[in-house]
Amino acid sequence: MNSTYKNTLEAVQQCIVDCRICLTEMAGKESHNDCPKCCIQCIDACEAVLKMITSDSAYVKQYALLCAEICEYCADHCEDHTHEHCKTCAKTCRACAEACKSLAA
Repeated sequence: MNSTYKNTLEAVQQCIVDCRICLTEMAGKESHNDCPKCCIQCIDACEAVLKMITSDSAYVKQYALLCAEICEYCADHCEDHTHEHCKTCAKTCRACAEACKSLAA
């Protein structure tokens, strides 16, 4: 496995973890935007990229680009909150978006 795939795998795995934490922490809390709904979509996108990388799919670049877009959308919404878990989620989503863009380049 090449290093770009390895870096992206690590980024998407961390994004899945931090989005799940954000989703759990936001349960029962009021949100003025798409957080935590964006976390659900981000988890799904990251899991799809994970599957495409591990199956050596010919479509991994397309999935990575879509994942990057969804991660940026999630980061925009999570960083708008003051909760520490949202800030962490946003930071991880941004890192994942960059890793996915690098993979797709």
